[in-house]
Amino acid sequence: MAEEENIRPEFPLGRVKKIMKLDKDINKLNSEALFLVTYSTELFLRFLAEKSALVTMEKKRRSVNLDHLRTAVKRHQPTSDFLLDSLPIPAQTVKPAKTAPEKPPPIGTRRIDQFFNKGKSQID
Repeated sequence: MAEEENIRPEFPLGRVKKIMKLDKDINKLNSEALFLVTYSTELFLRFLAEKSALVTMEKKRRSVNLDHLRTAVKRHQPTSDFLLDSLPIPAQTVKPAKTAPEKPPPIGTRRIDQFFNKGKSQID
């Protein structure tokens, strides 16, 4: 006779129950339903982490970022159908344009803002 494995989800059942109770349509929770939702969530997150880790290794990086997660979701159609719209769009890194160092004005000239500030100081 094979020994029966005792499967316990790693997520705390109490917290999952609180999250599920936030839905106004749920009045009572069956313990079996709570267990199935908790364990299913755990399996889904494990699957998502594994796929994201594969993308990270393909891109020769050491840590998973949002772009890797989005790529993993896009590659798996059933996941992409419901999750892709919920993921934030990664911010595009914009490199600041290099500006030339400001040249001093030629001798005998003033900046225009000095002209306007001169009038304010006489009023004050």
